[in-house]
Amino acid sequence: MSSTTSTRTRILQVAAQLVGDSPDGDISTRAVCEAAQVGAPALYRHFGDKEGLLSAVVDHGFEQYLATKREREASADPVEDLRRGWDSHVEFAVRNPNLYRLMNSPAMRTPPAAALESHRILTRDLERAAAQGRIRVAPELAAQMVMSATVGVALMLVARPATFDDPGLSRRVRDAVHASILTPDSDPDPDPGTGAREEAEVPSAAARLSALLRQAQGSGLSTAEAALMKEWLDRVANAGSEG
Repeated sequence: MSSTTSTRTRILQVAAQLVGDSPDGDISTRAVCEAAQVGAPALYRHFGDKEGLLSAVVDHGFEQYLATKREREASADPVEDLRRGWDSHVEFAVRNPNLYRLMNSPAMRTPPAAALESHRILTRDLERAAAQGRIRVAPELAAQMVMSATVGVALMLVARPATFDDPGLSRRVRDAVHASILTPDSDPDPDPGTGAREEAEVPSAAARLSALLRQAQGSGLSTAEAALMKEWLDRVANAGSEG
């Protein structure tokens, strides 16, 4: 390991430790420099500014979580993968409250790479579910709905644990959100008497065809035609979640 890499790694590890130990998750660059035994120019040379350092800390800490998701082989059931993905996300937040709050702080003007990758993994699972005809809306909209709900629950659990103290809260919200995007036969406890199955057929079919179109190599459509078809199908799929 070169001295440059060693210095950057040392600064990063020290900053991550200080973030974890801080009462509110905030740290100063001066404290990091003192603990890492480096001068301020070295910190700014490697990370640019405090935001760059904190963004690197988030990516460094979240890397361990993402490594397990990358190594996880997709099962034959994308819906079950979605449930496990939600649970592992919330569990990570609860184990690393300061890091998680930092990751989702409004002060982070540039989304950490870890957050973007996590969203891509979620979208991939939803695209698999769409290809099986198991979601009501387009995968991109479904990913936004699931991610915003997951992050909201996780932030409440780490920021206000005394108020949000129901151990089953995350599961309840997960199942409610999933029920709003999944077809009835994918819901944990479907009610066949509501007529929801018939209402979901057209949006689900549109979402499935859109997902299959993205996967197809020889659809017979030009790039522009395929993009237009996807836009139409996504409109039909997403219309099922309105009203």
